[in-house]
Amino acid sequence: MICLPVKALLILGVLSGTWAQGTWRSERLRSSRNVRQFRPASSGVDDFEWSTWFNVDHPGGRGDYEQLDAIRFYYRDRVCEKPRAIEARTTDWRPAHTTGERVHSDPSLGFWCSNAEQPIGRNCSNYAVRFLCPAGSGSAARGAWGPWSDWNQCPAQCGQEAVQVRSRRCNSHSHHWEQQCVGPTVEGRMCKGPTCEVCSLQCEMGKVNAECDACMCEDHLLLGSVRSAGGLPAPGASLYRPGSAPKLLTIADHNGHFRIPGICPDGNTMLTVRLPKHAPVTATVLRSTERTSVLHIKLQRAEKLYILQNPEPKARREGQTASFCCKVGGTPQPDSYQWYHNDNLLDASMMNSDGSLVLKNLRMDQAGEYYCRASNKAGAIKSKPAVLTVTGRDAPSCNPKPESHLIRLPHDCYQNASNSFYYDVGKCPVATCAGHQDNGIRCKDSTAYCCGVAKMEERHISCQGYQLPTMVVSRVSRTGYKGTFSIQVPQDTDRLVLTFVDHMQKFVNTTKVLPFNKKGGAVYHEIRLLRKKAPVTLSSSETNTLQLGEVVGQDPIAELQIPPNSFYRENGEVFTGNVKASVTFLDPRDISTATAAQSDLNYVGEEGDVLPLRTYGMFSVDFRDEESDEPLNAGEVKVLLDSDQVKMPEHLSTMKLWSLNPDTGLWEEEGDFHAQKKRRGKREERTFLVGNMEIRERRLFNLDVPENRRCYVKVRAFRSDRFMPSEQVEGVVITLINMEPTPGFSSNPRSWGRFDSVVTGPNGACLPAFCDDIKADAYSAFVMANLGGEELEAVPSAPKFNPNAIGVPQPYLSKLNYKRTDHEDPRVKKTAFSMNVAKPGPNVAEEGNGPIYPFDALKECEEAPFSAGHFRFYRVEGDRYDYNTVPFNEDDPMSWTEDYLSWWPKPMEYRACYIKVKINGPHEINVRSRNMGGTHPRTVGQLYGIRDTRSIRDMDQSSVSAVCLEFKCSGMLYDQDRVDRTLVKVIPQGSCKRDSVHPMLQEYLVNHLPLAVNNDTNEFTMLAPLDPLGHNYGIYTVTDQDPRTAKEIALGRCFDGTSDGASRVMKSNEGVALTFTCADRQVTRQSVFQALQNSPGQSLVSTVQTGRGGRRQRGGPGAVRSSRRRSTRNPFFRLTTRTSG
Repeated sequence: MICLPVKALLILGVLSGTWAQGTWRSERLRSSRNVRQFRPASSGVDDFEWSTWFNVDHPGGRGDYEQLDAIRFYYRDRVCEKPRAIEARTTDWRPAHTTGERVHSDPSLGFWCSNAEQPIGRNCSNYAVRFLCPAGSGSAARGAWGPWSDWNQCPAQCGQEAVQVRSRRCNSHSHHWEQQCVGPTVEGRMCKGPTCEVCSLQCEMGKVNAECDACMCEDHLLLGSVRSAGGLPAPGASLYRPGSAPKLLTIADHNGHFRIPGICPDGNTMLTVRLPKHAPVTATVLRSTERTSVLHIKLQRAEKLYILQNPEPKARREGQTASFCCKVGGTPQPDSYQWYHNDNLLDASMMNSDGSLVLKNLRMDQAGEYYCRASNKAGAIKSKPAVLTVTGRDAPSCNPKPESHLIRLPHDCYQNASNSFYYDVGKCPVATCAGHQDNGIRCKDSTAYCCGVAKMEERHISCQGYQLPTMVVSRVSRTGYKGTFSIQVPQDTDRLVLTFVDHMQKFVNTTKVLPFNKKGGAVYHEIRLLRKKAPVTLSSSETNTLQLGEVVGQDPIAELQIPPNSFYRENGEVFTGNVKASVTFLDPRDISTATAAQSDLNYVGEEGDVLPLRTYGMFSVDFRDEESDEPLNAGEVKVLLDSDQVKMPEHLSTMKLWSLNPDTGLWEEEGDFHAQKKRRGKREERTFLVGNMEIRERRLFNLDVPENRRCYVKVRAFRSDRFMPSEQVEGVVITLINMEPTPGFSSNPRSWGRFDSVVTGPNGACLPAFCDDIKADAYSAFVMANLGGEELEAVPSAPKFNPNAIGVPQPYLSKLNYKRTDHEDPRVKKTAFSMNVAKPGPNVAEEGNGPIYPFDALKECEEAPFSAGHFRFYRVEGDRYDYNTVPFNEDDPMSWTEDYLSWWPKPMEYRACYIKVKINGPHEINVRSRNMGGTHPRTVGQLYGIRDTRSIRDMDQSSVSAVCLEFKCSGMLYDQDRVDRTLVKVIPQGSCKRDSVHPMLQEYLVNHLPLAVNNDTNEFTMLAPLDPLGHNYGIYTVTDQDPRTAKEIALGRCFDGTSDGASRVMKSNEGVALTFTCADRQVTRQSVFQALQNSPGQSLVSTVQTGRGGRRQRGGPGAVRSSRRRSTRNPFFRLTTRTSG
């Protein structure tokens, strides 16, 4: 009767010793009565029980030694004098017999595991032990323990064993509860998992693993390396077996090397590699019959998400369907999309699988703003909001009554009825209409349903000696005309990012984010590149220091420290030798560098919002092998920023190091800075902000701080200084440069911090700017405007300060400290103004209506009425005047109207024609082209339009000037039925006589009948050529999908006198068609046919101001010339961008 229980206890010891590959001991029990009911899994019932678990040693050093003497030293009364048995497990509940380690155990000595006895490369686990003792051998009082809990669910997988646990609680409330509750609080028992299902995985090599998710080849070893984006080793890179639950296989060592046994080289096995700040890479183990394979993996930098396509605004009726699409790029791709309506998260059931949003059976309450948010493990990005307009089922699409639209009449057409030179011809409202949309789901509407002209009436305006015809809009209705004017910029482009590369390596490669008019039309940008700094020679084996600062007489802003042996080639090989290093620093303390700034100084925040940065300097690095000119990378580079250069103390803790992503034009964080004191010289001690970086594939860096004090500034551009709503100009590039004032000297800014550009639309432009609501002069700004290379003038601030002209009421205007650039020196150009960007006070009524708006009020700024405060720029009149019988706004392609008298007969194709006229005479004069129908029966004798242009004096010959005069091209009219040879009259002002006509032009006109009569030698008449003749005839013709682009190119060729060149300087003797000699008499700005009538009480009349167009360059004695000087350091690149509506 005694043998069975004893044998059961001995089996426990023997089996444990066998499983753990060690030696186990157990003392024979003397009393069968006490052991009869003993079961190891139930922790000893009756007179034997297990103690609590003990862990007094760790596996470091020689191994894990859980000695009984040491346990008694720490836990005096917790173990009996002679334990009957001992049990061991790891701290993660793995029984000792399952670890495969060689261990030793003796109830009288304890437990031990020696690291020296384990296989190579393996150490002992961390073990805990417990002892079997007679019940009551400790000092615990019976009845203190509560009942055992139920066993937890067995965690074992199919076909495997695991440990099942349960626990109990000590009920004693005594301070000596450890003496009353002796024994374990938790115990475990072995359990088996469910029966395994049949595995269907077939292995071409090796055999299926226990998880049935991969094939294992026990005799194969995979060796490899992982390198980071710059080619350096990637220690810590994690390698996974991909799947629904990726399994970690190994981690690369300090050299970026790894070894994985058991991988099958069957050509199908995949490995996924992950490393912080890098995109995950999945590599394939190539097929091989060798016992060892080698795999090298190169990682790429993780890219922040960026918007490829923003959702577009839609207009729908109740019950219709609308869909919004949002496309996002990045590495890795986004793994989730969310949509918001008026900042409220929408249910995911409304989304399609591709992330688009579909709204069916629209209701009125679904109108509002919609935007998407995409995210992945690297971050998130938000799109721009799109507005959904929902109208009633029976509401009219368009208001049939035209909006008011005033056009400027010629100077000899003063209207007594209105006491002005203006006439209201009406126009269609600028609005999106719902139209008859079907229920198809689309990202972009195939037809732009909008309001168009339904009926026009002809009116005749009385002028001095003649009747001027004009067409007036009388009724508006819906039209399906789609204004697609250009495809140079893809139609769905939201952010235009261009990188200008100088292959001669004289200038820094420059990435720009260029604004453009999404409605269509040309926008002109002048791109300024920074000349590379002359290279210096560095020794790769020495510590090298490079200064960052370009202002003479001032300390550098920062410096770069490159430790020895930090340069390496693109393949990761350490470089030894001399390095040719060019580090070009854009110093914000030099205001002239603002226009050469890279990108638009924005980054993506943690929540996906695009946020602004304030720069303390940008630097471009170029490291090359002095012998082979091969580009080199550099690791462990230190950036030391002088804290004395940071004048705003709150920026010290938020300063970061950024690098530019040239694909998105967004800045991405490279690292933080920490403060460190260093000595400069023998006695001077300064505090530096120290940051670390690697110079790899990106070579442009920025010292920036995120700035949350943001506002918007409202600016409008006008055709003249009359500042009428109908004369607003679209496509003007407004630029704002944020300045940081010198402390105590708000009028003397020490450096610029940000550079932004926005293109004006039909309601002006809203420019982002830094602002402050505490100190009005904490941030100041310079604002300027440019249209096609022509700098527009700001409203003057001296000698007369007129708030009504500036567009901002008092007293807010005084707080903003508005000053035009010539405020103190009239010789300075008038093309910019300075201001304090003072955030409007929430409780100040006069500050709540513009021109400064809080950053969260962008929509309010964009939709602000004309009466709200705004700053103004205007074009200088006096050099040219255009009049069309059928009104057309070149800034708004949708204003085109089909009519036989339209200046531009085809809305998809604009043809600009110019004739070059030379004037021999001491004065600049006005020249007019009068354009009438010539051969078409519907237009013969009817006026198309008038063009007046003033000649430009030759810079080398004071008695010669020339003019490029626009005329209406001949060609098909809008019905495409037959051509019309435009009858063009060229009429110089004053007493002029025609000297000559270019022989080739005269020959062409004679050979292409009919021939116009030219009996009057004071003018020239012709039936305009049908062919694009070129400079050999003095005729310049350009066809383009944008009217302003066509005119700009044709003008450039005409000024240059060539068929393929371009110039801003008039070349009076090149490519001339007509020559006139004009009498020597004083000529004013007033022409015979443009006599300005000044009557008392005129409210809209203003005299023609002296000025010049964007192309004019005057010369001669006493002429004040405002010409741009082209710096060799900052050359201009002229860029034209065109978009389609």
